[in-house]
Amino acid sequence: MLIQSIDHVVLTVADMEATIAFYTRVLGMQLEIFGEGRKALRFGDQKFNLQDGRSKVDIIAVAKKPTPGSVDLCLLAAVPLDMVIEHLKAEKVPIDSGPVARTGARFPLRSVYIRDPDGNLIEISEPARRPASGP
Repeated sequence: MLIQSIDHVVLTVADMEATIAFYTRVLGMQLEIFGEGRKALRFGDQKFNLQDGRSKVDIIAVAKKPTPGSVDLCLLAAVPLDMVIEHLKAEKVPIDSGPVARTGARFPLRSVYIRDPDGNLIEISEPARRPASGP
């Protein structure tokens, strides 16, 4: 195996401040400023680097067609999914779908789907509880 894990993902965004507000307020991520004023959203050992979709800044390592709203992510919740759902309701964030059963990279998931300000699909999941076995 050559690859161990994901370090960061770059999100191209249309409105930097709306994106930062959403991910920090709704999902509890921490804003990080790095490099020459670049912005990232840190959570656990990972982060989302943010790239302004309107900027003409010449960055050497950039996707061929960076487009706001083209990402579909799955995030594992740090708390029970029912707590996430209550928080989303309190923040008035619509749930597109769920809770539903899904298949994750390491185990079955119980997930809800929301959208960020750019329309990216954000799946928030917890490990699915195994049904109790019979007598």
